[in-house]
Amino acid sequence: MSAPRVTTPLAIEISGVVKTFGGVVANRDASLEVPRGEIHALVGENGAGKSTLMRVLSGMYAPDDGRVQVNGRDVTGWKTTEAIAAGVGMVHQHFMLVPTLTVAENVVLGIEPVNGWRVDLHRAVIEVESLCHKCGLHVDPRALVADLSVGEAQRVEILKALYRGAKVLILDEPTAVLSPPEVQELWSVLRALRDDGGTVVLITHKLDEVIAVSDAITVMRAGATVSRFATAGTTPRDIARAMVGRDVNLHLDAMGAVLEGGDAEAAPVSRGPVLLSVKDLHVTSDRGTQAVSGLSFDVHAGEILGVAGVEGNGQTELLEAIAGLRGWRSGSITLGSTAFEGMSVRQRADSGLSHIPEDRHRRGLVLDYSIADNLILGQQHRFSSRAGLDQARIARHALDQVSRFDIRPPLPDLAARALSGGNQQKIVIAREMGRDFRVLLAAQPTRGVDVGAIEFIHEQLRAARSAGKAILLVSADLPEVLALADRVAVMYGGKFVAVLPASQCTPELLGPYMTGAAA
Repeated sequence: MSAPRVTTPLAIEISGVVKTFGGVVANRDASLEVPRGEIHALVGENGAGKSTLMRVLSGMYAPDDGRVQVNGRDVTGWKTTEAIAAGVGMVHQHFMLVPTLTVAENVVLGIEPVNGWRVDLHRAVIEVESLCHKCGLHVDPRALVADLSVGEAQRVEILKALYRGAKVLILDEPTAVLSPPEVQELWSVLRALRDDGGTVVLITHKLDEVIAVSDAITVMRAGATVSRFATAGTTPRDIARAMVGRDVNLHLDAMGAVLEGGDAEAAPVSRGPVLLSVKDLHVTSDRGTQAVSGLSFDVHAGEILGVAGVEGNGQTELLEAIAGLRGWRSGSITLGSTAFEGMSVRQRADSGLSHIPEDRHRRGLVLDYSIADNLILGQQHRFSSRAGLDQARIARHALDQVSRFDIRPPLPDLAARALSGGNQQKIVIAREMGRDFRVLLAAQPTRGVDVGAIEFIHEQLRAARSAGKAILLVSADLPEVLALADRVAVMYGGKFVAVLPASQCTPELLGPYMTGAAA
């Protein structure tokens, strides 16, 4: 049901915003109305223009046309410093913290309290402790950011905004790296901010979260605002339909059956021989600590082994060791009968290993390369001839993959940097799943991806399993693990503390393992 036009005092009023980047239109006639004291969800497909619109609001971009008002004041085209001074703060999906500084130092960075000519760090600690207590964001002001969990680091980002007096808080995919208990803690904080008169705009692709925490919802599609709902009485299916323009299958179980509507049929999976085997693996982190501690497991043909857990418990180091991006101290890794020790990344790929890395910017893409060039990274030798790279073949390959994986805009010569985060992720998915492979390492495969694309990626993963591939899935999104995996392993402290059939798993059962309470 569409919500009536807002009549209470508005914290945010955006109308007719247009923003283009070269030939790419990010926003076209985009609008947003958010009253004071509301948690407002902003949703849409990848490339719908959500983040661009919020960057216009926060002063990072100036609109080409349209008007932006905050608390009744026309602020169109203002700068980031002006937005911060006016109480508008944005917490980005990729954290912007200095790991070698303490929590307090990060929070006050740039506006440090002083005593004479010197920064008063003692006062900074006291002020941050007071803010933590007031907001319910529990984190040690004296701790180094490098030593924090991902959830604690996000609290620091929110504290930074609140320390600067933010009354309008924009959160971009805030739960992408949080455990279920940390998500509930975040909701408590946001509700407290709302009840204290603050305004929150939440950008997320997780529709169950939208229903759980928001008061109202704005839907964007193709750069424009298309719908506004009151959350009460609205279902995830209603939101997904408005986002995508069609019905979307939601909440699929591990066998492919739709749990909430739809008509997909369950397809039995026959587990075959072991394709990936890890034995007594020990891997060291970048800081010299033991990240993976004597881990042993197998993944069979026709199986998805899902690894759940709070990030920072060795999942990254495990997958990087298997993929050849990191050495290991002891143990063995084999694909079929092929031992990986001493093998290069290219040799592992040629033996049948594909890898969707968790950090698409650091490990998955060269942002200044074109879509076409990114689609062959690591496989250039397959597209070469005596005269060099076969550009005609590369172009044909790019057109095929762009169409198959619905990469938008469908312009193979466009730099990857110009795409939304979700469409950047589709490039990585297309490259790694669009070629022949035997084993797939899938780390956070749908992070920052919209519901329509999630549906498609899940279908691709299931199809690969049905074709006899072995998939090691690592995801901080527990519902995703439960929807896809045949077996679920919970990783904590570098070890698997539980390995269970997915049919026996629930968030309530796995939550204590993920936080170490049942380890």
